Amino acid sequence: MPKIKKKGQAGAAKNYITRTQAVKKLQLSLPDFRKLCIWKGIYPREPRNKKKVSKSATASTTFYYTKDIQYLLHEPLLQKFRDQKVLEKKISRALGRGDVSDAARFERHAARPEATGMPRYTLNHVIRERYPTFNDALRDLDDCLSMLFLFANLPSTSAVPAKMIARCERLCLEFQHYLIVSHSLRKSFLSIKGIYYQANIQGEDILWLVPYKFNQRIVGDVDFRIMGTFVEFYMTLLGFVNYRLYSSIGLKYPPKFDQLKDENGAELGAFSLEGVNMATQGETKAVTNGEEQQQGPDPKVQAEVDKIIKQLKEDESKSDETAEEDAEADDEEKPTDSIDKFEPVAPGGDVLPQPAYSSSDPSQLFANFTFYLSRETPRQPLEFILRAFGCKRIGWDSVLGEGAFTNDESDPSITHHIIDRPVVQAATNEDGDGEDNQTAQKVGPNQRYPGRIYVQPQWVWDCVNDEELKSPELYAPGAALPPHLSPFVKAAPGQYDPTLPLEAQQTEAEAIEADLEDAEKGNAEDGSDVENDMDVDEAEDDEEEEEGDEEDAEEAEEEDAEEDEEESKTLQRQLELEAELQGKKVQNKKVDSKTKAKLEQRKALEKKAREEAEDLERAKGMLSKKKRKLYEQMQYTNNKKSAQDEKLRAKRRKLEKEKAQKA
Repeated sequence: MPKIKKKGQAGAAKNYITRTQAVKKLQLSLPDFRKLCIWKGIYPREPRNKKKVSKSATASTTFYYTKDIQYLLHEPLLQKFRDQKVLEKKISRALGRGDVSDAARFERHAARPEATGMPRYTLNHVIRERYPTFNDALRDLDDCLSMLFLFANLPSTSAVPAKMIARCERLCLEFQHYLIVSHSLRKSFLSIKGIYYQANIQGEDILWLVPYKFNQRIVGDVDFRIMGTFVEFYMTLLGFVNYRLYSSIGLKYPPKFDQLKDENGAELGAFSLEGVNMATQGETKAVTNGEEQQQGPDPKVQAEVDKIIKQLKEDESKSDETAEEDAEADDEEKPTDSIDKFEPVAPGGDVLPQPAYSSSDPSQLFANFTFYLSRETPRQPLEFILRAFGCKRIGWDSVLGEGAFTNDESDPSITHHIIDRPVVQAATNEDGDGEDNQTAQKVGPNQRYPGRIYVQPQWVWDCVNDEELKSPELYAPGAALPPHLSPFVKAAPGQYDPTLPLEAQQTEAEAIEADLEDAEKGNAEDGSDVENDMDVDEAEDDEEEEEGDEEDAEEAEEEDAEEDEEESKTLQRQLELEAELQGKKVQNKKVDSKTKAKLEQRKALEKKAREEAEDLERAKGMLSKKKRKLYEQMQYTNNKKSAQDEKLRAKRRKLEKEKAQKA
């Protein structure tokens, strides 16, 4: 007789474990268990059938893999948590006995773990386990940067201590310094949520969000304990990443930090970067697997290497001589500097972007300029972007903090002035002529310096995203700015593209409708009034006689004519009723040749659309039920997208008309 299986000993019930069982098995409190799962990357799982998995009568809601919990049993952090729990019990017992001095001594020891040997944990081994390679860490850097930049802008509270905020801010500024030195920043976008940045580090695209520098209000419905657990892990991760990035470009980590400058609002200016001394780099000892490496090479091996290098140099010199002789003898093929072009093999194939010579380096876009930031502009993001794209000289008012190239607004070396105020006027003399001598210019409020380019902050972002200097006239103070589009969204073929003209995107039917609307407005303005309704009735009688003469035409044309006649009659009757109610005269519509041609085009398009719809319905009848449903879902999605695009085009058409009328 086979062995009887008990319930919950095999199958899905064995593969899953509830959160309560996991906490009991690990002998941890629920907050510590939650911390450990977040740091180790273990998350709840959803079984297919909760009834089969649940071992109790009550329905459990949170399940984990049994293997994941078994894996946590060997975690070194478990012992640290248990030691911390023992220390908390000692403090609570001392307070229960009324021995305050003893409890204070325990707390002092806990605050100085390096001196007392009390339990203290680090997450270094967790980072090494979760990210075996550096590229793995870079791929997971998006959420890390977004979270740390968020906490760097929060005010300090009991849930968010000031030390955590300062640590986040310092790590973020160190990362920004690497992006400035390596010119890794690629794009940026101003949104409602904040400022998006995208950088390319060692082939990996990293996108993160930085909130605006506003006063943040801490609400009570956010659990900062959970977020603090993530922040603690992300701080360790970004510390590892910063060290690796700084080492890759030959810089010391951590960089020197001036506390006084940071207190005065220098931010990026509070750090001073230093390169690694290559002369003393060989003296440092590198230990691998517990064994010391040799400081210098073996002399015998070095002698053999020198011989091989000498032979290679001789072979290279001989090959160069033979190559010169061959080039003089055979001048049939000469190398050219032309770039290969990628052409589609078949007509209608994919068109690849063609390579081209880059005339300028985008990383040095602002290298030749000197900027001055007004007090109302966001200094921190502007300084970061300008420095990341080659600018070395950035000035601002002393109110915004230290670290500026100049605090003098009248400095003659300033070439661009970023301002976000209403229209400014050029300073003039008593005679009405503007001065060219900038050093002698005394500018009052709401005035500008001659010879200096004044732009709004959006100019910087649009130049960076397009990798070229945009025309400053479009971004002059007080001017209507061009649309600031996201550089991360690429317009698909057939979808609405704000960068293209409206005529290149709208359909033929939309163009005809727009022309007819314009014609109707023109007729309403220039139309002639009729004193009574007799002319209307005569016009209807004439139309009926003409239609009676054309009864011998084809049946399809007769049906169309009848439909048009009914529509015109109903419209005309509606106009008559409205005129009678308002006591006004009925307008007699005069249709010109252009409008008549547009109406005929619209009828032809409608007829063509009806024929295509009929053909489509006949073709759908040949499909199976499954394929027909799939095709209808695809059609529904496409129609929904086209309706949204049509609304956007109509909105743009309306705005362009209003703009043309104002002009």
